[in-house]
Formats: sequence, C-alpha cells, structure tokens
Amino acid sequence: MARTVLFIYNDPNAPEAVLGDVFTEQGFDVDTVNVVPLERADDPASVTPVFPDPTRYDVIVPLGSRWSVYGEQLRAGWVGTEEALVRGAIEAGVGVLGVCFGGQLVAQALGGSVRKATTPELGWYEISTDTTELIPEGPWFEWHSDQFTPPPGATELASTPHAVQAFSYRTALGLQFHPELNLPLLDLWLADEVGDSSDTARLNIDVDALRARTVAEQDAAAARLRRLVGGFLDRVARPVYQS
Repeated sequence: MARTVLFIYNDPNAPEAVLGDVFTEQGFDVDTVNVVPLERADDPASVTPVFPDPTRYDVIVPLGSRWSVYGEQLRAGWVGTEEALVRGAIEAGVGVLGVCFGGQLVAQALGGSVRKATTPELGWYEISTDTTELIPEGPWFEWHSDQFTPPPGATELASTPHAVQAFSYRTALGLQFHPELNLPLLDLWLADEVGDSSDTARLNIDVDALRARTVAEQDAAAARLRRLVGGFLDRVARPVYQS
C-alpha cells in the first residue's frame, strides 16, 4: 500500500521544492493543501482554509511562510486550526516534519514558544549536532527572523550560536532551517525582495554571492536532505510504519 505525504503550503511562495523529490524517491504519493492563495497574500488573516483529516496521511509537512506564527489574528484563525491538526496528527501516530515557520508552528502547538530572533539568519550556516544520523551537519540554508524554544518534553537536536535548529517530540521533528532549498526556490523568494525594508537589504546580504553559494551547495545539501528524511522516517515517524 502506497504511503502518502501531505505538504502544507503556509505561503503560496513556499512550496516543498527538493523535499517533494526526496519523499517521492522514498515511495510516497504527494498531496498538497494551499493555506493562503497568492491573491490573498496581502491579507493572510482573512482566509479560512479547509484542512484535510490528518489521519489520512502517513506524514504531514507544514512548510515555511513570510508571516509569524505568534501573530494574534493568524493564531486566532488558520494558524490555530493548523496547530490543532498537528496535535491530532501526533496523537494519531502520524509523522510530522515542520520546516522553518512550520517548525515554529509545531513548537508552538506543543507548548513551546516562538519569538522575534535576537539575530536573524539568512544564508548558509554550519549547524552543530550530536545526532548526525538524523540531522547531518551543515551547512544548511537559513532565512528566518523568528526563532522557537522547543516544547516541554522535546529533545533538542541541533543549533547554531544564534538559535535552536531542530527538536524531536514523539512522531514530530521541527526544523528552523530550510532543507528543501535549491536555486529556483531561492530565486522565487528573492523576487519579492524589493526596497530598503526587505530582509536582504536590512541584513546587508550580497544577493549575487548568496545565489553563487547556493549553486555551490545545493547538490550536497540535497544529499544531506535524503539522509535527514531517511533518519526522520526511521527514528522519529517510525511508529507509523511498525504495522
């Protein structure tokens, strides 16, 4: 029987990218749900998405977003609904892999906290981990201005000097970094970087150098991602497959 993964697009410009390829290689059928349509991106709190039953899936992957999970209007709306979905999935033994905003959402759903980052991270960063069979050492790509504190009972798995980068809790793995990134996805994000208030401008990022570094790193990062997904399926989401 085929296994199925659900990718949750929390932002219309944050698809699964390389993650979709890796899960397909692992034999998964892929399903998606789009939370905020592109034409509603200027008012994300106004949408009321319909989420599927999480128990229909073997793995659920909440993806990234330009917004903050702790925004009051969002949490009163679809973020709160998605948090309930995550809790229900974990209770049912479904694997959950949260990516950046998705990792923050998983942390918040389980009683952890999310706050504005003391030091935003944008670019390729080395990550320290004692669990290389689950979180291979980097560099991994970062783009976040918020950061999470793992929920009570979670195991911290990886960090940079600036932020916790990964935790596990039962069948869930929360990531702060973007393992799915490749150059086309980076270019999609950079297309929105306009004006002095953009992240790249505020953080004084050399965009040409960032693109060149991504070209140099993306193949090795994809190989690390295959190890990460394999470790997640074997070590975190494994109760799903024990039957």
